[in-house]
Amino acid sequence: MRIRTVLGAVVAAGTLAAIGLAGPAQAYPPTPPSASESATHLATLTVAAPGSMDGYSRDKFPHWISQGDNCNTREVVLQRDGSGVTVGNDCYPTAGSWYSVYDQTTTTDPSKVQIDHIVPLADAWRSGAADWTTAKRQDFANDLTDPQLIAVSASSNESKGDQDPSEWKPPSESEWCYYARDWIQVKYVWKLTVTSAEKAALSDMLTNHC
Repeated sequence: MRIRTVLGAVVAAGTLAAIGLAGPAQAYPPTPPSASESATHLATLTVAAPGSMDGYSRDKFPHWISQGDNCNTREVVLQRDGSGVTVGNDCYPTAGSWYSVYDQTTTTDPSKVQIDHIVPLADAWRSGAADWTTAKRQDFANDLTDPQLIAVSASSNESKGDQDPSEWKPPSESEWCYYARDWIQVKYVWKLTVTSAEKAALSDMLTNHC
């Protein structure tokens, strides 16, 4: 299912170029390492109990920040992950469609699309980000380099909330391999901890769904 969305992103990039906006450097979230490399990375992650949520606020992870050309991070992801996307001078989509790999649904209404943080901000807070500077948390919340941001249906994103893979997985099992690899890569790059249940769930997804 991820292939369908990659093809859509290629179309979106061409559309953006045609209207004078640069296409994304990479189509649809950056490809995570292979399952075998992800397993190696998973083995290096520190296992720890979740930290306290004291002091947590989404405001401590400033988003969506400007990315230039009148676009913020959300709008960049909408362009990157959509198919046939065109935008106005304010960078908000005027046309396009978005396929949500989490639940295999499609919408042409950008207001019904949400940008999911693969590793939720609250999960990051309790797995190490509470000790970061606000500037580092801003970088995390707007990370376009790693597979941390993805356009999905509002219903699937709201169902996920701040749960880790031991508590929530995409309704579509065909996405579980990518989801595990994405999650591991983000935790690995940002040096965040995992719980024992989270690690077991990720390992199972790599073993049985990749």
